[in-house]
Amino acid sequence: LIENNTWSLVPRIEEKQPIGCKWIYKIKRNDDGSIARYKARIVANGYAQNYGIDYEETFSLGVKMTTVRVLIALAISKRWSLYQLDVKNALLNGELEEEVYMEQPQGYIHQQYPNYVCKLKKAFIGLKRAPRAWNHNLVEYLVKCVFIISYSDSSLHIKNNGKEIVLFCIYVDDLILKGSCGKISKI
Repeated sequence: LIENNTWSLVPRIEEKQPIGCKWIYKIKRNDDGSIARYKARIVANGYAQNYGIDYEETFSLGVKMTTVRVLIALAISKRWSLYQLDVKNALLNGELEEEVYMEQPQGYIHQQYPNYVCKLKKAFIGLKRAPRAWNHNLVEYLVKCVFIISYSDSSLHIKNNGKEIVLFCIYVDDLILKGSCGKISKI
């Protein structure tokens, strides 16, 4: 999180109430029940955020089921490849527009600045605005890559170079990608 420039430590501001955070621990197991790895993540206490102060909008676009059905039917009829992607840590990659402050995570309190708080620069798991921030950044990138947003479904993005077509659907942190070319990277 520090390498990703997720926050910066700043002095506590009286007018801004920092939200808390907590650690979530999970054990990932193999099919046989043996331990594959231990996972730990920090989750912001987003329930403590106040509408109009810490965030404005929370809505994140999701693909319509009709669009998914049409894409699957099209892929089958045209014998196109269809890919489903789950973006890990997607919610950590959205740039925040609002000022949000969070307490330093337990176990990682800075020795020289124990009373400082984290000013969040990027979205964080648990924040009410995290899915929308991720979606905004992804759509901004797709538009730079010359994808056009569909009029019928704003989560469907289309890139057509005249010979081949690539269709890209967004559902929070899941993506559906398909195209007419053998390798999607061609377009």
